Amino acid sequence: MVPVSSGPGISIRFVLVSALFISILVSANIVAVKLISAFGEVLPAAIIVFPLSYLLGDILTEVYGFKRARTVIWLGFLCNVIVVAVIWIAGTLPSASFWAENNEAYQTILGYAPRLLIASFVAYLAGELANSVILSRMKIATKGRFLWARTIGSTIVGQGLDSVLFISVAFAGEVPELWRLIWVQWLVKVSYEVLATPITYCAVGYLKRAEGTDHFDHGVRFGPF
Repeated sequence: MVPVSSGPGISIRFVLVSALFISILVSANIVAVKLISAFGEVLPAAIIVFPLSYLLGDILTEVYGFKRARTVIWLGFLCNVIVVAVIWIAGTLPSASFWAENNEAYQTILGYAPRLLIASFVAYLAGELANSVILSRMKIATKGRFLWARTIGSTIVGQGLDSVLFISVAFAGEVPELWRLIWVQWLVKVSYEVLATPITYCAVGYLKRAEGTDHFDHGVRFGPF
């Protein structure tokens, strides 16, 4: 494998990883409305899939570079906005007479409060972009060694930002023990990344061999756009 500064061309593998990233992101936002009880703690159901978006974000940055990962992050944001818009439009349409009694349930599950939407979008962008930037910079600093340190280190910061921003914006003034909610979610997400490290190693190793490249972001500007 030859280290390069400009990423590999578009491949079916890149498209597949990107599609998985976006599918998981949209799925997580839909199921997040359900709160579950786990080990005595209350967590959103999205906790079962959302951390996978960080794992896939790590893979995108490690294999294809920050610029490609940033593009996918923004594409995920756009797709999420489209899904939310379609759900909202469908909710405003008049219900069939025999289905009217189900409309309240539809709004309860799929009707997004503006505050929650803002919290979700801001937290997602800040967390995912920070995760990608940190992993990319650490890769250069470590000369491509210690993948586990890069994936876990970037997740600690990225998921930390995501948890703080989302819970603070969405629930400040409404939920007691706000900081407990933040650190419990952060701990679960980071633990998820740690446990998934062997999967990350396998996926990164396979993709680097298949793509024939090991991307380093030399000379890349790390802005959000």
